[in-house]
Amino acid sequence: MHSTVVVTNSPVFSSSPMFRQPMISPSRSLHSLSSPSTPVRNHTSGYKEGPIIGCDSNLSTSLLSKRKRPARIQIPLVPLSFVDEVVKPDDDVAEMEEEGEEYGVYCKRGKRRFIEDRYFADVDFQGDSKQAFFGVFDGHGGSKAAEFAAKNLHRNIMSKVANKSCEDETKEAVREGYLETDSEFLKEDVNGGACCVTALIRKGSLIVSNAGDCRAVMSRGGVAEAVTVDHKPSRKDEQDRIERMGGYVDCRNGVWRIQGSLAVSRGIGDNHLKKWVIAEPETRIIEIRPECEFLILASDGIWDKVNNQEAIDIVRPFCVGTKKPDLTSACKKLVSLSAARGSYDDKSVMVIRLPHFIS
Repeated sequence: MHSTVVVTNSPVFSSSPMFRQPMISPSRSLHSLSSPSTPVRNHTSGYKEGPIIGCDSNLSTSLLSKRKRPARIQIPLVPLSFVDEVVKPDDDVAEMEEEGEEYGVYCKRGKRRFIEDRYFADVDFQGDSKQAFFGVFDGHGGSKAAEFAAKNLHRNIMSKVANKSCEDETKEAVREGYLETDSEFLKEDVNGGACCVTALIRKGSLIVSNAGDCRAVMSRGGVAEAVTVDHKPSRKDEQDRIERMGGYVDCRNGVWRIQGSLAVSRGIGDNHLKKWVIAEPETRIIEIRPECEFLILASDGIWDKVNNQEAIDIVRPFCVGTKKPDLTSACKKLVSLSAARGSYDDKSVMVIRLPHFIS
């Protein structure tokens, strides 16, 4: 059984107001949330009549007043080519939640109108009860990249990983899966990008990868262990890489950005910055042992306000030492804390219990 959720938003993308897209709101289905196209609503023109001005000074005022007024010009509002869709307000989705076998997930919209985050979860992946795939995808500049990654990244990774056994080969296969997904999305010729964090569980190993600032944190006997490192322009190695490729990184209002625009240095999409914003992930492989209790995958809407150990301490009572784990409630608790501390971003959290997957 798998679940792909196509749910949107991050202040990570800084653009001029004239280029901001309307957000996309998904409609719920059994395994996915997608956003069907809706027609553009009718708009009245901004035409306003002014006084009649005569060009011939010899014409009398009475003659001018008898002239027939031209018909009012109606100028239709047409979306620009880069706008994904225009949707009705009642199509909005404010939050998503799901309690699956060995995992729970909760996503909540930030201050903007629509949510751009997506997730994917599949336990008993490819018919193997000890194999699973999970992912959280944080879109920016629109939801299309996150949606595309949620629907395709797991397939591309598994097609590469299937016959790999050693650790180096597995990491390279995951890398190829990320790059292939990125290449396929760029062919769609739509704007926007997505940060990704994924966890593939197979043969008793936890294979965690990230591109961007979505993060994975594991509880090892109650102690937080960061499994990924955020890809941000403030990282010295990322800044050096960008500058070697002819780009620049600067800090505005306390936020480091690439080319004065994007606040993450890796991810799917971002065609206009592709030379510097690469989709190549960093991957770590961990053998799942009894002390490996659970894994948290979350977007930066959580991690900007909640530190790693706080997250572990909040989630642990819901899934360790209890006969009735409640992973979705644990996710909601994290989201509520982040919101209470002032996060205006979309917030998505997935908690995965690991003991089931020990070989």
